[in-house]
This record gives sequence, C-alpha cells and structure tokens, in this order.
Amino acid sequence: MLTLSGHSRSLATPALKSTLAHGLMLLVGLTGNIASGKSTVAQLLSERGATIIDADVLARRAVEGGSKAFEAIVRRWGTSVLAPDGHLDRASLRRAVFGNPKELEALNDIVHPEVERLRGQRVDDARARGDRIVVCDIPLLFEKKMVDRFDRIVLVDAPRPLRLERLVQDRGLRETEAMEMIASQMPAELKRARADFVIDNSGTLAQLEQRVSQIWASLLQDAESKVHAGVP
Repeated sequence: MLTLSGHSRSLATPALKSTLAHGLMLLVGLTGNIASGKSTVAQLLSERGATIIDADVLARRAVEGGSKAFEAIVRRWGTSVLAPDGHLDRASLRRAVFGNPKELEALNDIVHPEVERLRGQRVDDARARGDRIVVCDIPLLFEKKMVDRFDRIVLVDAPRPLRLERLVQDRGLRETEAMEMIASQMPAELKRARADFVIDNSGTLAQLEQRVSQIWASLLQDAESKVHAGVP
C-alpha cells in the first residue's frame, strides 16, 4: 500500500486516503534504455511509496525451472543454455539470441505472454489492496507499443557515451558488446516525445533524487485528481 515519506507526506490529502477501497489507482510506466539508471529511479520511487512491478523480476519468474516457458526454451535451445545446477543460464541464453532477430523473436514469443500474465496479476492485486500509485518497470515499453496502457510514462535517460561507460566499467562488458546492446534499442530521442516525464540521469545521485522527488509530487497530484474525478 502507498506510504509516504519525507516532504511528500503532506501531499496525501484526506480525499486520497479515504478512497482506498474504491479501486482507483494511477498506473505508471517506467522505462529507459540500458544503463540509463532506470532501476535506481525505481528504487527511489519505491522509497517514496510507489508499488513497483519489475519486468526483469517477472521475466526470471516466468522461466523458473519446471515452468512452461522453461521447458519451451530447453526444447528450442537445448541444455547449452542451462547452468550446472539445472537452472536457466540467462547469460548463455542472451548470447544465443543476441544479434539474431529470428531467435530473439522466438524467445519473446515464449516469455512475454507469461510476463504479461504475471504483470496483470500483480496490477490486479495492487488495485485490490487499494495501492494508489503502481509503477511498472518495463525496459521495452515503447518497443512493445505499451504506452497506451498507462496513465503516465516516466522515461529515464542519459547520454550514450555515459551509458557505454557504465556498461563497461560497472557491468564489466566488452566495449563492442556494450555498443551492440545500445545500438539494438530504440533511440531515447524517439521516446521523449511520448513520455510525460523525462529524467536526465547524467548528474549526481543527489540531483537524481531531487528530480525523482519532483516527479513523485506530480504523480501524487495526478493520483488525487483521479480520485476526485472518480476514474477507475
């Protein structure tokens, strides 16, 4: 359930607090290209009271051993994508499909329907609990044409050279591999026009926290407006 901390607490008016049972909820899509800092923003929003539904967490859940998706993956790519303990080796699977559109499409056809089912369950659970602001962290939100499913879109962005540096230094990727990963995604410039909020994550953590706090205040106001309007 939504809880507020710090200066944001005063923005929760009685109207916002008294309608928890009505099922009104602000559904927010959070996205950003690789190494933009999207996960950090998700954590900061969580600390301010948002319910976070992480697509990466759902994707791991979808391919757990014994699941239909897990069995389908092993049938298609064999045991070479399994770790010694029998679980899915996500790095090996990524290498097996990366740069091959046909293989990547096959993997998406296996995993994405289950991820969508799990996300839908969690959104329904959040609505039933009366959560006010639910943030779905989805890396490929624009690529999968999911914009219209959300009340608000938050895009996290950083300059390409900085994202490349983060991938190489922080994640230990080879520069060529990092460049290929960046090049494979839709340019952030094309996403900015359809985002309600853009977070520039090229500065310090303190600057990022300040920007997230500003956006959180706006989301709270949007959630309260939805309550007053009575829009489900």
